[in-house]
Amino acid sequence: MQATPESHPARPLPTAPDAGETAPLAVIMPTRGLDAAVSARLKHVHTALRPRELVVVEPEGAAPVAPTPLPCRRIRAPRGRGTQCNAGARATTAPVLLFLHDDTQLPPDADRAIASALADQALGMACFRLRFDHRHPVLALYAWCSRFDSVWTTFGDQGYLMRRALFDAVGGFPDWPLFEDVELARRVRRQRGPWRRIRKLSAAVTTSAVRFQRGGVLRQQLRNAIAMLRFFAGASPARLAEEYERRR
Repeated sequence: MQATPESHPARPLPTAPDAGETAPLAVIMPTRGLDAAVSARLKHVHTALRPRELVVVEPEGAAPVAPTPLPCRRIRAPRGRGTQCNAGARATTAPVLLFLHDDTQLPPDADRAIASALADQALGMACFRLRFDHRHPVLALYAWCSRFDSVWTTFGDQGYLMRRALFDAVGGFPDWPLFEDVELARRVRRQRGPWRRIRKLSAAVTTSAVRFQRGGVLRQQLRNAIAMLRFFAGASPARLAEEYERRR
């Protein structure tokens, strides 16, 4: 049975903080399991951004593989990227949230890009542009298009930077195993006022292209596009996630 993605009505936003206020950052990284590669990524994030809070969220029942890298906090939540991101947000208090996938590498100037964006009090949400760690003309074209905001070019692997007030106003991520990032962005665009716009930062994060290499770049892009179209047509994110996992 198909399930239409839940609607989330726009709510009035709280007043943005005064221009002179600082905006301490909480970084939340959902992961399937904390291994050596994720630990190294967390250490890099801490060095690059010096966030007030750094939280990695593992699924419940995940076997411990690596010790918790300091000064990271480690929590558990029911499996699902949206659910894990929400749990990480609840575990923090900073007024600005950055959600990073565990295979996303920040650019060297990430701290400056974030600080510059947050200096604009009209900004509610932003994300980085995209770069892949594998060269291919199709991926290069897709990466170039990521400088524009649309339902086809704004995804969680670009790193979602949000003011907590906006995150709370839209109800956070839906508790879906797939397309939770697409739905969160749609909820933001439905808001009224200046915080409805999603800004693309000038810097680009680098993400893994392994899923494209495994399945073939063109085939994987086609599968992704078909899954998106089915999602927009009302297909259940849970069912789409099951099919995605089987292909993995």
